[in-house]
Amino acid sequence: MRKKVASIVGVRPNFVKLAALSDLLDKNYEHIVLHTGQHYDFELSAAFFKCLKLPAPNYNLEVGTGTHGYQVGEMIRRTENVLLKEKPELAIVYGDANSTLAGALAAVKLHVKVAHVEAGYRSYDKSMPEEINRLLTDHASDLLFAPTKTTVRNLTRENVQGNVHLTGDVMVDVLLTYRDVAERESKILDVLGVCAKKYVLVTFHRENNTENRERTVRIVQALKSLLDEFTLVFPMHPRTKRALENFGLFDELADSDDMLITSPLNYLDFVKLEKNAEKIITDSGGVQKEAYVFGVPCITLRDRTGLIETVEEGWNRLVDVDVRKVIESVRTFDPRSDSPRESLGKGDAAIKINNLIASYLRSF
Repeated sequence: MRKKVASIVGVRPNFVKLAALSDLLDKNYEHIVLHTGQHYDFELSAAFFKCLKLPAPNYNLEVGTGTHGYQVGEMIRRTENVLLKEKPELAIVYGDANSTLAGALAAVKLHVKVAHVEAGYRSYDKSMPEEINRLLTDHASDLLFAPTKTTVRNLTRENVQGNVHLTGDVMVDVLLTYRDVAERESKILDVLGVCAKKYVLVTFHRENNTENRERTVRIVQALKSLLDEFTLVFPMHPRTKRALENFGLFDELADSDDMLITSPLNYLDFVKLEKNAEKIITDSGGVQKEAYVFGVPCITLRDRTGLIETVEEGWNRLVDVDVRKVIESVRTFDPRSDSPRESLGKGDAAIKINNLIASYLRSF
């Protein structure tokens, strides 16, 4: 009888990571997918499952939006019910979302083994909910799949009790698989009327940038100043749109012909925009990774990052919300290097993880 494993996901980056492993898990185990419903809009959920050819989840808990306490509590309660029914040998959680922490806690309390895909990333900023989720999930996990040498060192320094393995980052696997598909199939440049390397891609959605009016104002000031020189393409997260509207800032951006605001995009469209951007402005960890792999200069609206390799190798500049630094970086930041960008892996992380799971499950 095949071992049963459960993947617990809930947000866009989780879905991307799952896409790297889904076929391998389906082939080798009885694999069930539990979607917490943390992201529930079509653009943030169903569109990603469709685009990445993921099968529909076996369970959708439909938790939806709410405070962190509500979300995590409801996710634990509803996930526990599924785990009691399905009795998997291993629960696999991905990344750093509330769904990640809730899945790990629900499983460990039921004595179900936990594997964490993307373990060990640290910003050392506990004001970020994602940082708390990472820390707690890593210390609850039995198998920790660390993407980089830095993440291995972080976990070793913290004396985590689980088994730590250097695997590479599964997001690189997915990106390398889909980059040519995106280039061939996506028509997003034509739809937006932009040319390759003639626009700056913008995305920000982190809570500390969208729930702090002063920080949001500074970002908007920088973007408005750049509109005199650059075309900005801005796929806007629902949280970001709500913040801009609540702070009375949305129209200041939307009124410019050189600010192209779109709804959240599917994976292929967004990847094509990343690959063809002149520069990228973001506060997203996933976008920092993808910019690095593509060799697109990344300007990060944070003062620290867990992706320290991208900074050390010169492809990522941390500017926080300093208006002058944002503007100057878009104008002049131009890293050039022929060195391979392989600090996040070479695209074989999923194979390594599958083999490690198989070996671990054979041990009991």
